[in-house]
Amino acid sequence: MTPYRDWDRDSGIRAYEIGSTHVDVAFKDGAIYRYTSVSAGQANIDRMIVLARAGDGLNEFINRAVKKRYSARLA
Repeated sequence: MTPYRDWDRDSGIRAYEIGSTHVDVAFKDGAIYRYTSVSAGQANIDRMIVLARAGDGLNEFINRAVKKRYSARLA
């Protein structure tokens, strides 16, 4: 997984992994969730990818827009 930059140091996200149709998000509490285009919508996945690569705003976006729309809890 790619470490999440968290420029503001205020995020609960530790790392992420971008796949062809999904984004896996690892939180600092140890939980890892997979968000897919089917579960969260392609527009939301595209936005999550932009925010993950930017290293800012991903946690807020998840809480506001996709929250429990993950396809699986991986850990």
